[in-house]
Amino acid sequence: MTTPRTGSPLALTVLALLQYKPLHPYGIQRLIRQWGKDKVVNVGQRTSLYRTIDRLTAAGLIGVRETERDQAYPERTVYEITDTGRAVAREWLLDMLATPKQEFPELPAALSHLLMLAPEEIRDALERRSRTVGEALATLDAEMSAETGHGLPRITMLEAEYLRAVTAAELQWLRSVIDDLRSGDLTWSAADLLAFAEAPE
Repeated sequence: MTTPRTGSPLALTVLALLQYKPLHPYGIQRLIRQWGKDKVVNVGQRTSLYRTIDRLTAAGLIGVRETERDQAYPERTVYEITDTGRAVAREWLLDMLATPKQEFPELPAALSHLLMLAPEEIRDALERRSRTVGEALATLDAEMSAETGHGLPRITMLEAEYLRAVTAAELQWLRSVIDDLRSGDLTWSAADLLAFAEAPE
């Protein structure tokens, strides 16, 4: 049995929810959505949740508490966190808070290959992204306003604050690039770029 040295966001979330109470996988997935954790953890595919549960079980971080049998549902295995799981979850959480990780999101990768497109294609794509990001920001604002109205303490909303700050920054940057493309301030010459690429080091 080998304890993973680092955890994934989904693995940490499973351990965190099981500290709340023992749960079966469907209950974990439902709580993730009910508590809005699906904004920061990818649970779009149930198979990834089951694989994570299998890994946590193999590592001794969670264990089987019981198997529920109900005529209306298939058998459901209920999991609970172990003492080792509690300790490891704290280690992972502190590490994720303190240590920036090198992540590889799609947008920077796409931006690094813009020369495959014409300026008007780039502007059109970024305008479409800007609209989507703007809608996401409006949704975040509405949700945060509603949560504030419920009197929840700020500590429960820090992930939403972070997402809002990142989303707002992206939207501001997108709009500035679109404006520069539209005005002609952002321009380039394929010939100049080719000459730069072929210049001896």
